[in-house]
Amino acid sequence: MTWTRDLDARLAHLGDRLGRDVPLGPLTTYRSGGPARRLVTVEDDAELAALAAAVRAGGVPTLVVGRGSNLLVAERGFDGVAVQLGAGFATVTITGTVVRAGAAASLPVVARRTAAAGLTGFEWAVGVPGSIGGAVRMNAGGHGSDLAASLLGVRVLDLATGEDGEVDADALDLAYRSSAVTPTQVVLHADLGLRAGDREAAEAEIREIVRWRRENQPGGQNAGSVFTNPPGDSAGRLIDAAGAKGLRIGSAEVSPKHANFIQVDEGGSADDVWRLMIEVRDRVRATQGVDLHPETRTVGFGPFPSPEATR
Repeated sequence: MTWTRDLDARLAHLGDRLGRDVPLGPLTTYRSGGPARRLVTVEDDAELAALAAAVRAGGVPTLVVGRGSNLLVAERGFDGVAVQLGAGFATVTITGTVVRAGAAASLPVVARRTAAAGLTGFEWAVGVPGSIGGAVRMNAGGHGSDLAASLLGVRVLDLATGEDGEVDADALDLAYRSSAVTPTQVVLHADLGLRAGDREAAEAEIREIVRWRRENQPGGQNAGSVFTNPPGDSAGRLIDAAGAKGLRIGSAEVSPKHANFIQVDEGGSADDVWRLMIEVRDRVRATQGVDLHPETRTVGFGPFPSPEATR
């Protein structure tokens, strides 16, 4: 019996929330990429525990998808189980200045909810189209702040071991666009410690952030910043200086508006994005002497090749 048959049997109670050969592209902001052999959407702790037991029993590779705002999946797809948390994990509860946000909650939603409650410290998140869970994993940030500035702790379940528990923020090794959360761990909720503030001021700051993003960053099919900023510099500036702004490979183009964004044509290829990422990195190294490192999480491509390997 293959792992697919065993998993299908164990999770049959999920009905149409157990999908077969489901394209992952539509679940990402790139809107391109291949299928997952199985896609499972869970709505509560019991369903997640059943999924964890099923993947452990079969030794099945897992991919936590979230809102797909920082994810690029190869056209060949993912030969494993992609996991999504449903609406049951998207609740937001505010108690004084402490906010418990489910991992599936949208960052812009949490930013607006907390501002409306007269809390400050999370306005920056209105411009990040991801989820709370994804924000924990990559320590998302922007506009001079990041998740580490307010995170108190999280609840995490490890699909590989079944371990489920609360983890203090100090134990997550939060750094610039990184954390100790592993690929098999699913963040279930996060506790945020914010500050009492003025609702009108917080909502005005949100409007300003939205305005700035619209004026300075491209729309369309993209996943935000492609490369992390080197210490003391900007990846976008380096890419522009290398003459790569507007560079195109197939259906993927370095945005003419912001050089650290890659946009994909409608119906385009994730593999074109991957090839363009490598070309941009090589041009920046050749002309600026700096090695750029991907911020985008990639699946199905293998390790990002070293500059020497692409010469």
